[in-house]
Amino acid sequence: MQLPNEIFIPEIARLVADGKQVMFTPTGVSMRPFIEGGVDNVTLVRPDALKVGDIVLAEIQPQHYVLHRIYALNGEVVTLMGDGNLQGCEHCTLQNILAKVTAIHSPKGRTKPVTRAWLWRHMIHSRRLFLKIYRHTCI
Repeated sequence: MQLPNEIFIPEIARLVADGKQVMFTPTGVSMRPFIEGGVDNVTLVRPDALKVGDIVLAEIQPQHYVLHRIYALNGEVVTLMGDGNLQGCEHCTLQNILAKVTAIHSPKGRTKPVTRAWLWRHMIHSRRLFLKIYRHTCI
């Protein structure tokens, strides 16, 4: 059974704020190739000591949530973008960051590395080609 994000995500945020680790399966394709929506699971923790390159769960508008990577930190303003996105960033404040990803788990039981994806973040213009190859060879 899949709960609506308006119910599910605030509960995740509450558990994480209480110091608990939470594992869930994100949906969507915005974090390809690092997280495959509906397939991989992620482990979330309290979002302490955030850095550019971290993957976070954020509320970017009331009851609109994303699991995206931090592209910039400018005081209280955070710029986010999905690894599978070719354009368009979201913005929120540090208070809207609900959790931070510490592990990515494949269905085969393998833990994928949680990288800061420095090179990928700087390949914005080449992503289209790499994502097309990924879709045709890996999915």
